[in-house]
Amino acid sequence: MVAPVFIGDEVTAAGFRLAGVRIRTPQEEELSRILTWANDNTSLIFITAEYAAKLSQEQQSGLLSQQDPPVVVIPDIRSNTPVQDLATQLRSQLGVLE
Repeated sequence: MVAPVFIGDEVTAAGFRLAGVRIRTPQEEELSRILTWANDNTSLIFITAEYAAKLSQEQQSGLLSQQDPPVVVIPDIRSNTPVQDLATQLRSQLGVLE
């Protein structure tokens, strides 16, 4: 079994490193390359909301809709970038937002 990959800031990465997750803290210009590498080399990807927000809307949609490997967007330790609520986003897109 291949270890999951974490993509995000160094402070948040520290806890994941202790859990045996492979860590990547790329610069913005390296992010696409690291995501391609992670897609080819792991069974699960964790990415902080801050790093996910650096991607284009098209890249975000593709990343979040892929099933293999699944991608989990998590808050960073500083919670500077909110994690988008998937249920609210889907209701809005379907036109059934309460």
